[in-house]
Amino acid sequence: MAVEIKVPALGESVTEATVAKWLVKAGDAVAIDQPLCELETDKVTVEVNATVAGSIVELAVAEGATVQVGGVLCHIEAGAAGAAAAKPAPAPAAAPAAVPKPAPAPVAAPAPAAIPAAANVNIAASGPATRKLVEETGVPPSAIQPTGKDGRATKADVMAALSSIPAQSTPAAKPAVPAGPRPRADREERVRMTRLRRTIANRLKEAQNTAAMLTTFNEVDMTNVMALRERLKDDFEKKHGARLGFMSFFVKACIAGLKELPAVNAEIEGDDLVYKNYYDIGVAVGTPQGLVVPVVRDADQKSFGDIEKTIGELGRKARDGKLSIADLTGGTFTISNGGVYGSLMSTPILNPPQSAILGMHKIQQRPMVVGGEVKVRPMMYLAVSYDHRIIDGREAVLFLVRVKECIEDPERLLLGV
Repeated sequence: MAVEIKVPALGESVTEATVAKWLVKAGDAVAIDQPLCELETDKVTVEVNATVAGSIVELAVAEGATVQVGGVLCHIEAGAAGAAAAKPAPAPAAAPAAVPKPAPAPVAAPAPAAIPAAANVNIAASGPATRKLVEETGVPPSAIQPTGKDGRATKADVMAALSSIPAQSTPAAKPAVPAGPRPRADREERVRMTRLRRTIANRLKEAQNTAAMLTTFNEVDMTNVMALRERLKDDFEKKHGARLGFMSFFVKACIAGLKELPAVNAEIEGDDLVYKNYYDIGVAVGTPQGLVVPVVRDADQKSFGDIEKTIGELGRKARDGKLSIADLTGGTFTISNGGVYGSLMSTPILNPPQSAILGMHKIQQRPMVVGGEVKVRPMMYLAVSYDHRIIDGREAVLFLVRVKECIEDPERLLLGV
């Protein structure tokens, strides 16, 4: 009995996903809980596992296809062995299969030889991605050997048929190139945007179009924080099992500023202003797939050690593609550290629906006047972008000044003053 493997619930407000990668193919034997494919949502990549042991009958959708929650991904014949399941598909075509053998000699022979196979292909019942690929490539159905149930073809079947067609008959496979002169097209690479990248683009553009966004700047002397870190980093790591970085200091400094200036931790919802009396701080992390912002929950209740451990764990999960929807939702304020890539100054874009974001930058030695004398100090530019609809310039500037004070005199963070 064939079991349907469906798109699981992907989290609140997430209704669709993209099939990023199939990890199995038709005919493969699979064990229970074995990963079958990777689904890419607007926020994370999740694996879909087999609910039964058996053999893959067919892949109902192709890589790159958009699927809805509850939609069928593939069928598994429960209890069947992979090798056994891989052979039934060619079996019905055993008689016609003998016809193509003499076909290579005469050029006209392949077309009539493929006609019987066409009766076995059910293009109409195949997945939408398969039907679209057939239409785009112009592959005749008669050339397709289906591996799916009831004669249904998969994307792999279409590609196999396309590769078997002589080169002179394949120009129809190239109409995907957009119209218009592209004199250097042979030196370009065209890659479809991932769902995550499209979401990032849409959300950032939405922030620019919706919010009255403004940025204010300041600079902070990192001397005292760096000295404190250097003096205690070994003891800190031994006790907490995590490296003492700068991010925990900035998280704590931002929370001090958010408590004093609640509008910076608020958001607009319709005609209401929602002031949040909790502090879930998002920490922007760059990954090969794009920028993600995992959230440190209740950061005001965490110690420096807890914050560093949480950030380290979220960073590892982000790089491994293991973040969950819960890891990425509900932040009230975001910190982005472009300094790790060498950025000296930038204007960070808001992370909707949040109303403000802090940008950290590269630490650079610069001459500063200290007590009437010119001294070289490790300085960092800070930037706060904010939504002017809810945050006044005064509040944004005072918030940034408060962050600066806490970083330049870190004992304030320890004493809560």
